[in-house]
This record gives sequence, structure tokens and C-alpha cells, in this order.
Amino acid sequence: MTATYLDAILARHREMAAADRRPLDTLVERCAALPPARGFRDALHGHPGLGVISEVKRRSPSKGDLFAELDPGALAVEYERGGAACLSVLTDAEYFGGSVEDLQVARAASSLPVLRKDFTVSPLDVVDARLMGADCVLLIAAALDRVELVDFHRLALEIGLDVLVEIHDEAELELALAAEATLVGVNQRDLATFRVDHERAERVAGVIPETAVRVAESGVRGADDARRLEAAGYDAVLVGETLVTSRDPGAEIRALIGV
Repeated sequence: MTATYLDAILARHREMAAADRRPLDTLVERCAALPPARGFRDALHGHPGLGVISEVKRRSPSKGDLFAELDPGALAVEYERGGAACLSVLTDAEYFGGSVEDLQVARAASSLPVLRKDFTVSPLDVVDARLMGADCVLLIAAALDRVELVDFHRLALEIGLDVLVEIHDEAELELALAAEATLVGVNQRDLATFRVDHERAERVAGVIPETAVRVAESGVRGADDARRLEAAGYDAVLVGETLVTSRDPGAEIRALIGV
């Protein structure tokens, strides 16, 4: 199988996770004392029309710098004013230039629920998302085995987080459903070629149960893409590059929503 950028990132994250000796039970106990998270899934499920998850993203491994000097707080305010339903914030430093501080600043500046966008490979990663202030954690089906996906999903719910399970195809959807996922994201970007495949996203949307909130991720370039995905059955789109490189992110969000 052709190696992908994801392979290198995951190898690095698993290396860091293996060196992390913090006691899980102690951290889980700390989560119990936190105030309730903002309802990420509820914000999408109850959103009229297409919801937009607006991303704070400084760079990407494939594109390099997108907006390296962005102000996460100011951007979060623009996103909320534009009508975003939720935020997504990259916290991976090495490959995406993100940080825990980016998430905390963005969340403090707005009232929107926040997804920690990172590569979750251990139970400690799940708990860290809650402790840093995230309302939702990302689990990538391609990055985890079946047992990890089920166990991490269960742990996240136990400590008060929503969970976005990211898939690419029908086989990964089966894994997501085995974990009882109710928030499913379909990444339209092929991990090996980086090409965006709208047709696959449309096909997969048709087999995701109606009980799940459906999110289309990556490759949403504008209103035409948004309308096509909404027609396919998606409840929300997660948009990063298009917004952080826009001169007017608020207007871009309104266009995606159809306002």
C-alpha cells in the first residue's frame, strides 16, 4: 500500500503517546469536575439548513502555510458573526502549526462549540481534549483499529465529549457504526492522491443512517460545493482552507449557508 502523509503523522503521534506515562484514571477524575461541554452535535442537529464547522488552520502538510499568523480569537469572532454553527481548531503543532492555546483562545472568544482537530491515538489524547476545553474530539477511522475506535468513543462520551468519527468509505462507516457513532464525517480527500472525490462523498452519504449527523469534510470550495453536498444529505460541512484564505470569512460562510 502506498504510504500517505497520514502514516508519517500517525507514527509521530504514536511515538509521543508511547512516551506519555501520565495516569489515565487521575485525568478522568479531573474531567468529572469540569463544567458541561457545549453541545457540538446538538448545535449541528438543531441548525436550520446546512451547518458550517469553520476551522482555525494555520498550515497543512500538503499546502504549507495558509495563514500562519492568524489570530484565533479574532477569526472565531468573524466565524460566529458569519453564522458558523461550530468551530474546529487544529492543535497539532508539528504538521499544522496549531496549538492548545489556539483552541482555548478561539473558544474563549466565541460561544460556539469547538472540535479539537488532531490525531487521536490514545486514551490520554481523548482526555486531553476535554481538559483543554474542547467540546468534541475527532476520531479518524483510518488511524485506529476497531477496538481503539470503540474504546475511545466510549471514553469520550463518558467524560462529556461529543465525537466526530471521520471515515472515507463504506468499510470505515461499518467501523464507525460499530462504535455507535452519531456524528459521522466523510473526508472527501483521498489520503494517497490528495484528490477530492465529491462522487464518493455523495455515495457514502446515502448509506449513513439518518440517526447520525452527517458532515462533509475537506474540499468544500464554495457555495456550489455546499449546495451539492446538502442535496446529497449532509447536515454540515467542515471548511478550513477556503475560510482562512478568504479576505472576508464571514461573507464566505454566509454564501456556504445560502444566506
